Amino acid sequence: MSQFGQVSAINTSRQYSGSSVYSSHYAWRKDCTIGQTNGLSFAVSDAMGQKLRIRSPHAFATRSNRAAVPLKVVCIDYPRPELENTVNYLEAASLSSSFRNSPRPNKPLEVVIAGAGLAGLSTAKYLADAGHKPILLEARDVLGGKVAAWKDEDGDWYETGLHIFFGAYPNMQNLFGELGINDRLQWKEHSMIFAMPSKPGEFSRFDFPEILPAPLNGILAILKNNEMLTWPEKVKFAIGLLPAIIGGQSYVEAQDGITVKDWMKKQGVPERVTDEVFIAMSKALNFINPDELSMQCILIALNRFLQEKHGSKMAFLDGNPPERLCMPIVDHIQSRGGEVQLNSRIQKIDLNEDGTVKSFILNNGNVIKGDAYVFATPVDILKLLLPEDWKDMPYFKKLEKLVGVPVINVHIWFDRKLKNTYDHLLFSRSPLLSVYADMSVTCKEYYSPNQSMLELVFAPAEEWISCSNEEIIDATMKELAKLFPDEIAADQSKAKILKYHVVKTPRSVYKTVPGTEPCRPLQRSPIDRFYLAGDYTKQKYLASMEGAVLSGKLCAQAIVQDYESLSARGQRKLAEATIA
Repeated sequence: MSQFGQVSAINTSRQYSGSSVYSSHYAWRKDCTIGQTNGLSFAVSDAMGQKLRIRSPHAFATRSNRAAVPLKVVCIDYPRPELENTVNYLEAASLSSSFRNSPRPNKPLEVVIAGAGLAGLSTAKYLADAGHKPILLEARDVLGGKVAAWKDEDGDWYETGLHIFFGAYPNMQNLFGELGINDRLQWKEHSMIFAMPSKPGEFSRFDFPEILPAPLNGILAILKNNEMLTWPEKVKFAIGLLPAIIGGQSYVEAQDGITVKDWMKKQGVPERVTDEVFIAMSKALNFINPDELSMQCILIALNRFLQEKHGSKMAFLDGNPPERLCMPIVDHIQSRGGEVQLNSRIQKIDLNEDGTVKSFILNNGNVIKGDAYVFATPVDILKLLLPEDWKDMPYFKKLEKLVGVPVINVHIWFDRKLKNTYDHLLFSRSPLLSVYADMSVTCKEYYSPNQSMLELVFAPAEEWISCSNEEIIDATMKELAKLFPDEIAADQSKAKILKYHVVKTPRSVYKTVPGTEPCRPLQRSPIDRFYLAGDYTKQKYLASMEGAVLSGKLCAQAIVQDYESLSARGQRKLAEATIA
């Protein structure tokens, strides 16, 4: 484990910009209901709660709302790991450079993209790098999609999810480097830390030694941990994994049809291994339990974590995602002639007589036309807007099996600094909670010397998504009382809640159940000039931030490859219009 860190400082005035959220019902306990509507709601829908207001006439202006104070030392960052020489990083870098080095188009394509989450932003960024003009349309007045965040009237941020950036995210890491914002990732020590339900208030660690290469560092991390698994259990688990190690990628892909629980049983792995490790891992990866999750998902993650020395090393973003990650991408797009429009919700995909896309019609009646069209929204929104003429096509019909999984993100501000936390992500191993972190310790912008803010992922959430915020907070506090027995009580007789936010996403990443892998579509659709991007589309990573970014790059690549045909079609349309 590295013993060398870099002292970090922040300006605790905390400057904010862009979209802010204001509540008309702010009280001692902040109640921000999200997603409670009579119909289906999504992470990119108006059902996200209070309406967002842009405080400046310019959508991305910066405004400070707190007096400046001196810099203050808040944490120790671990050095950025050496990722640049890994095969996956180099492969991702090569794909990125292909856009910058592609021949400049005689006439740039105007590409209309629906959705300013990471997939849409990535598509637009790389199309702009290739010399084209993306027109990015976002339904809401906040960037980020599944990484969106909002600011309350106190100036505190709350997010759609607890987002972790792994060393095994080569396209995401390349993106940070290309934007010149590597310093915005706060790398933590190379460990995975699990709560101990049988020993309330204690944790069990898997520490990856820095001096060893992969997979030896991961193997040693597992062997050194004797609190969660016994030696016989470790041996049986290792034997069970042998087919995956020997069979490689083809074996991994073949496990899509079996759940984690059934695979473990089939391989003779003790049930306690699933209970101790893989319930937590399943919920962290896809917000569901091992009896539902496809084993392929687990094997993909294990392959990345064990085959790359720094694959499982984690970093937190140093502030809110819309400003610290999404805005640099927007600035990059706009600097190259692209456009980003907020409050631009797609009402209809209008078709030509031949079934191709004629335009996107917005809710406000505006008609947006382009040389090519991309849908980079969650799959559930695409299915709602899919034209009737397309629904029976095999490419689109397969999407019926891809359904977003519900997830709830909880933020609780306490009246004191909690002691039983780490500057790291923590696996709760709770039946209701997945992972959590004290963001007042792990994130520079959210730093507080006197109070803790716990951000927690409430999962599985299917049975809770329709519950009131009070019910969710009460259930969360009961679980926290087990994790912090000396500091938190369910009745708040110990640490007291100052305020909270509950963010509900009824349809988040697609539910990775057995049999869904063949349903994931390629980015190039069978409809001429129509493309898809999103972590549910075909790419070798999970439904994750990395998967979203890679899907955008692959979508941009397909459009660049189709430039000649797209350009020729545009010229024909222009000629026909001129003759008419």
